[in-house]
Amino acid sequence: MTAEDAIYDADLYADDDLDEADIVEWYEARPVTVPAAVATGAIVGAFALGVLTAVGALALMGRLDD
Repeated sequence: MTAEDAIYDADLYADDDLDEADIVEWYEARPVTVPAAVATGAIVGAFALGVLTAVGALALMGRLDD
């Protein structure tokens, strides 16, 4: 892209719609609510995944000699 390509063509942007303001309404987002059972399941699942990852890594390194 050259500098000449970046120059706006006045004929293309001569619409009167560009002078009017757009109305934008902002709303406050609702707080995220998660049931206790789902939160507990997520925590337990993350812990179990961490344990499995640690045991798998130790097994691959040959550190589990039981």
